[in-house]
Amino acid sequence: MEVAAVSTSDLFPEERLTVGDLIAEISAAASQVGPNRSVWQGLTVYKFTSPMVPQWDEVRSLALCFVAQGRKRVAVEGGIDHFYDPFRYLVFTRGQRFQAEILEASAEKPFLSFVLQIDPGIVRQVSSDMLERSTTTFHRPVSPPVAPAYVSTVDIPLTGAILRFLRSITSGADRRVLAPMYLQEICYRLLQAEQCSRLLAAAATEHELNPVSQVIRYVQEHMNEPVTVADLADHVAMSPSAFAHLFREVTGMSPYQFVKRMRLDRARTLLVEEGLSVSEVAREVGYTSLSHFITEFKRHFGVTPRAYAETQRTAVALQVDRATSRVRTMP
Repeated sequence: MEVAAVSTSDLFPEERLTVGDLIAEISAAASQVGPNRSVWQGLTVYKFTSPMVPQWDEVRSLALCFVAQGRKRVAVEGGIDHFYDPFRYLVFTRGQRFQAEILEASAEKPFLSFVLQIDPGIVRQVSSDMLERSTTTFHRPVSPPVAPAYVSTVDIPLTGAILRFLRSITSGADRRVLAPMYLQEICYRLLQAEQCSRLLAAAATEHELNPVSQVIRYVQEHMNEPVTVADLADHVAMSPSAFAHLFREVTGMSPYQFVKRMRLDRARTLLVEEGLSVSEVAREVGYTSLSHFITEFKRHFGVTPRAYAETQRTAVALQVDRATSRVRTMP
């Protein structure tokens, strides 16, 4: 069902201030017409200076879609139309095909929006914190069937959280320290809105079905077996190229690099805590070549496995000796 457009002239003064700042922030991030990649992985800013014909696309993750200026129609596969504009937001669940059409845009007043991918783990963590810290203001409702998409009205607290997040990612230090906190605040505001139960259900469903999470569990359970990217892609029923692209989007590295890091981190634990020999560790973490394992370990940690184990054991022994000496000298 179509909803009426909201004019910024209808808002209160403090609301107009936040809205104007948000439009300016998104406009500054949209240097070119079309999609603009952001320094924050998972954030894409859009700018169009004229209406656009319908185009099909697919959502790869739980995502918040926000229009700051202009108007848009989204048709989810199956024929359901969603209209949103300033300031209504659209939440998409992963794996949905949709058709997007820009309805209002001009050179003088361009269409401005962004799509922010949301880690379902953050939604689950924030909802858990809300439940632990409140017994009256927040209750987990019974989750309805997960809708592929839904539109809700943006309130001022959510707008403020989005504005703070967008401003924080422009600075390196702020991006590392403040942006994750503001992203949690965005989730917190979304969970206080009318679509709370649907967001929780979508996050829970995506968390369970996330192919990256499935692959990480698979590698952990088959650490001593050699696996290829094709093996991992086949495990989650994806083509190797599509899986590699998705995996890099989520983790920031290729599947090969990620699996290698998991193996070497596990090897370090086995060397120090389990006391296994270098050859035993190599087999336990899936290396068929001992020399290749030693080379990779040294490249990653700067020393050979044997030298690393000896250094760590010596450090632990010194700590034990010092602790024992302190106990003996106590009156």
